[in-house]
Amino acid sequence: MHYANKKILVTGGTGSFGNFIVRRFLDLGAAEVRVFSRDEKKQHDMRVFYRGRKDLSFFLGDVRDRDSLDEAMAGINIVFHAAALKQVPACENFPDEAILTNVTGAQNVVDAALHHKPETVVMISTDKAVKPVNVMGLTKALQERIVLKGNLARRNQGTRFACVRYGNVLRSRGSVIPLFRRLLASGQKITITHEGMTRFLLTLNDAIDLVMYAAENASGGEIFVCKAPAARIIDMARILCEESGKPFEYDVIGLLPGEKLNEIMLSEEELVRAEDVGGYYKVHPWWSKVRFGDLVSEYSSVDALVDREAIRALIARADREFTQLEMSGGEYANF
Repeated sequence: MHYANKKILVTGGTGSFGNFIVRRFLDLGAAEVRVFSRDEKKQHDMRVFYRGRKDLSFFLGDVRDRDSLDEAMAGINIVFHAAALKQVPACENFPDEAILTNVTGAQNVVDAALHHKPETVVMISTDKAVKPVNVMGLTKALQERIVLKGNLARRNQGTRFACVRYGNVLRSRGSVIPLFRRLLASGQKITITHEGMTRFLLTLNDAIDLVMYAAENASGGEIFVCKAPAARIIDMARILCEESGKPFEYDVIGLLPGEKLNEIMLSEEELVRAEDVGGYYKVHPWWSKVRFGDLVSEYSSVDALVDREAIRALIARADREFTQLEMSGGEYANF
């Protein structure tokens, strides 16, 4: 797809993912990239960094407010919906707030899209939406269904709604690497909730490649899933201790409320609709009649484990990506 004539809206555009995808589309020469978020400070930082580029604009608003979405979406060709409450403990403590942002907000995005008729809407989901056991996962599972159902709306005049689903993004805000590094730098022990915990891992550029693939290949109703390596959290802790020159010591604090031991990217129910398309799985819509045999069991992080050398290489790649973004050493440090 050529983006020279495309106008792109990124909800949650000042977050880790949003910042990277904004840069990607500016580099690709998009006609306009609009950043929609409720964080005025981060918008100011981005505005200062980009020095008033004419192809970048900012809209202050909240996905909970349909009117502000209407203003931001007018004339847009492609929407990437990344705005969400994503921290598991916060969503557990404030489920009503998670519902307002992740569920009501998604419905507002769909309604605005049905009104303004962009070509494509891609929603960013998570492995926690599969067999959810916490509020964040439950609300993201509902978000997936709300967005995909937009394809069947009688008001839909050609907009393609699709979702992407991936695991933990290395170096993103709130992720384990910045946490462990801060603890080690301050002379504290690393804390681990469970020694057997595993997680899918990818870098932000991996995530952006996935959403762009979805935007370019969706017919409407699909969930695109990244094939990703997984790691034991304890192996990541060991690598970061070695990196810092500190002894490998940690405290086990027990699973947090709503925390899974392993994550699942594809459930048994989705297997018959999951098509292997190379670097990704494409889960066809629940209303389709297609059937595949590309997967015979659910796609779990415990079945995708890689060794410590592969984890070390992945962390190094994530570090390089943030360095190349330039902002990683300035006001956007500590993503």
